[in-house]
This record gives sequence, structure tokens and C-alpha cells, in this order.
Amino acid sequence: MAGNFWQSSHSSQWILDKVDLLRERQNDMQALASQGDPSAGGGTSGVQGGAVAGEKEYQKVIIFFANFIQTLGEQLKLRQQVIATATVYFKRFYSQNSLKCVDPLLLAPTAIFLASKVEEFGVISNTRLINTCSTVIKNKFSYAYPQQDFPYRSNHILECEFFLLENMDCCLVVFQPYRPLVQYCQDLGAEETVLPVAWRMVNDSLRTDVSLLYPPYQIALACIHMACVVLSKDTKSWFAELHVDLDRVQEICKYILALYDLWKSFDERKEMSAILAKMPRPKSQSQTQQAQQQQQQQQNPGQQMQHN
Repeated sequence: MAGNFWQSSHSSQWILDKVDLLRERQNDMQALASQGDPSAGGGTSGVQGGAVAGEKEYQKVIIFFANFIQTLGEQLKLRQQVIATATVYFKRFYSQNSLKCVDPLLLAPTAIFLASKVEEFGVISNTRLINTCSTVIKNKFSYAYPQQDFPYRSNHILECEFFLLENMDCCLVVFQPYRPLVQYCQDLGAEETVLPVAWRMVNDSLRTDVSLLYPPYQIALACIHMACVVLSKDTKSWFAELHVDLDRVQEICKYILALYDLWKSFDERKEMSAILAKMPRPKSQSQTQQAQQQQQQQQNPGQQMQHN
């Protein structure tokens, strides 16, 4: 494992471009916007409105499953570092794959299963993981899955784990903002005041794309900046001495503020059942096998043409 972020696979392979991210999600966003959304109709304004609506609906899906991973991790008594790594694995997978490739309800516990081993928390038994998933859906998320039990078993988790590893190219190192956050707050002399508020904001940032787009130290600085604004603490001179790209820090702040704005109007209990109903889903065959076949077809188009 690389001890330095700049020498890690996280830095070299998993700091993505926003344009590429939106392009990969385009089909999913169109599917989410086109069903039951009048703004997704014809015309230039309709196309633009549909794109905005689709992006918001997609973000709601990501928020929901990030909440699911958080709740599942808490029920399993995992450290926040493990939960955060699992959330990043989940987001990395769907940065390159459609929602219809693998059911997010299967990938979420698979990411937890893998992250618990990578972060050296220990292996979670398959039985405990499946039973906890069933309990969480029944007691915490029944509004999204009414009268539905967790439909997967341990063999599905194990199969999906291999597919997740393959898609991430076995790049399992995830540097989180928590360590630089603590170090910065110590330097600022604000461990008792700023750190708890900024820590919660880092947790909230997992519901956005910032973990895919920015280095963790910049996310930590953005959360410190926002916490200082909330607490009316003047840190201009401290930030000036850091010699960091403050424009990037401001971009991260905008992502997190946009999340808070969305949360004001997002009634998860009322909306998620309908959103999940129109979310692209895998076909009935083995989900990972289907996804692997699609990936092989995309990688080897020349071989298929020769065969035909």
C-alpha cells in the first residue's frame, strides 16, 4: 500500500474528470428523467430541463445508497473509515458502469464486505451480512422497498465482489479526508470546536462526487472552511499560509452546499420508492455475468466483426 497519496493508485487512476463522469452517467440520467418528467420532453429547453432533472434524480439514488451503506455499516459496528471506503468503492463502480449493470442493492453490501477486509477491520461473516441487510431493509428502508425482503444470498455477494475488484483494477487503496482533517485542525488549534463540525461535513461529502474528483486533503480543507464559516471563526490568514489552490477548495464547497440545498426539498421517504421503480435495472440472468459479457463486447468489437 502506498504511504503517499501522490504515489498511490488513488491519485494516478481515481481522480476523475467531471465531464467523463457525466458522460458515463448519461443513459442512466436520461432513463431517470424521461419517465414521468414533463420537462424531459422535446425542444431545446425540454432537453436541458430533462438533463437537469435526470442529474438530480441520479444524485438522489446515490444519496439513498450512501445512506444505506452508512446505516448498514453502523448496524455492523464498523469504523467510519470502513464505511467511507465502501462508499467510495460503490461510487467508483458506478463511475464506469450503468445502474442496470449490477443492482445497487447488491453492490452496497458487497462494497461493505470488501472494504472491511481492505481496511483490516476483519471479515464479516456472510450470514451476519445477509441477516443485517434484511433487518436494515425491514426496519430502516421499508419506505423504499415496501413488503420486500433482501433478495440476495452469500453466493451473489461473493460473485459481485470479484466483479467489483475487476472493475476497480484491484486498486483498493482509498485515502480519506479524515487524517488530514485532524492534522489541519490540530495546526489550527481548533480540535474542540471546528473538528466535530468539519468531520460531519466530510461524512456528508460522501453523498456527493467530490471523493471521485478531488484529493482528500482538499476535501478536508473545504470542510474546515465551511465549519469555520458556520462557527464565525476567522481563518483567512491561516488559509493564506497554506499555499493551496483555493479555487478547488471553493469548488468542493459548492458541491457540498448543493447537496444541502437538495436535501431541503428531497423527501426521501416519499420519493425513493418511485425513483427506484424507474431506475434502470439488470435483467433476470446473473447480473455480474451479464455485465461481464457487456464489458467484453465493448473491449473486443473487432473480434466480433471478424466472427460475424
